[in-house]
Amino acid sequence: MDRQKKAKGRAQPGLPPLAPEAAAALQDLMAQIAAALQGGRDPAAVQDLITSRPQDRGWDLHLITALGNLAHPSAPILLAALFGSVRDKARRKALKRALHLLKTRGVPVPAELLPREEVTLGSARGAAAALVSPVFGNGDSYVILEGPPEILGANFLVSLVSDREGFKECHLLNLKRRQQDEFWDHFRQQGLTQWVPVPASYAVGLLEEAYRLNPRSESGAGRFAALREKLFKNWGRPEDAPDLERSLPEIEAPESSRLLEQSRQLAVDPWFHSWLPSLEEITPWFNKIREVQESPLVLSDQQRQVRVDTVVEEATRALFPLEERPLWSRRLKSMAYYLEIVGRRQEARSLLAAAANLVPDQSLLAGENPLLQALVRYSLRLAWEALEKPQEAAGPSSGLVAPPTESLLIRR
Repeated sequence: MDRQKKAKGRAQPGLPPLAPEAAAALQDLMAQIAAALQGGRDPAAVQDLITSRPQDRGWDLHLITALGNLAHPSAPILLAALFGSVRDKARRKALKRALHLLKTRGVPVPAELLPREEVTLGSARGAAAALVSPVFGNGDSYVILEGPPEILGANFLVSLVSDREGFKECHLLNLKRRQQDEFWDHFRQQGLTQWVPVPASYAVGLLEEAYRLNPRSESGAGRFAALREKLFKNWGRPEDAPDLERSLPEIEAPESSRLLEQSRQLAVDPWFHSWLPSLEEITPWFNKIREVQESPLVLSDQQRQVRVDTVVEEATRALFPLEERPLWSRRLKSMAYYLEIVGRRQEARSLLAAAANLVPDQSLLAGENPLLQALVRYSLRLAWEALEKPQEAAGPSSGLVAPPTESLLIRR
């Protein structure tokens, strides 16, 4: 028995244990990958099935190990595409081990796929990892720069910025490995699980934009100002950042209507959980719909549906005011850029169509924006589950919103 345990330990050296649900998810993912490769799918298409988790080292290490055990000619290509540019030592070591294992099993591993040694810091450009959160429904987002203490004075610069108010938080943190795991766990526990790796200059540009919005902010602008020139020098000036318009796919007029309609589906996507109107915001509109449904007037189903649709359109205009639509449009474009980066190109194009639709007064002429209206409809459905559906019949939480009594880090 002892020999079996030791052998099992040698099979996955140094891997942190995965939670049962994460282990099950990884097993399902690997089954999908194996089936796709056996079916002859292109590695680029298979890559769309896979999501690395920059904030979850344990998941990535297990994923790298599992791909290294997949004796298929496309396995090295997938590993290099997903992890070839990582700078985290643990991931780089796991990647080298996985590629070496594939070579010993006779899988061709081109030399150019092997990870190169990390550049030394004469110029720290390229040595920083930059992550951003999705844009939350209130216009806030997190920007995290990880870099050498020699430049930052710590290894993490963590900022919460608002597209209305500028800096809301800005912290320098010096985190060891275990502290880093706790740091990311904190965000996961608050419902923030999506992070996007972006060019460092883009992240610096977001920080600079927040600074210019309110350079006198007492919530972090001063700390950024003290680091500003160092960031410009080592990770790029804001003008070096990718041009958002050029980085996003173009939408041809004939397909814009189809993509706009498809944007409705994103209302239930985890990336937009924080965009849903809160229970407090949606309850008055829910009550109006309940009044329509309980009206003593004799209405046909069609008449009742018309009245419900009218309430939904009124709610959409009230919760997403027309004068703020340009701001929502910019947020959608940022979200489209993030989805493009993580390989969700079709959803990115749908968001661009929705963003283009958010022109002042256009909704009044052509009907409400489908995505915003879908967010309202889904929020009404969740309100029904919270306010009307008997608790014993509700079943387990969908995970899409917290119960009304729970405190969330991310709120609209």
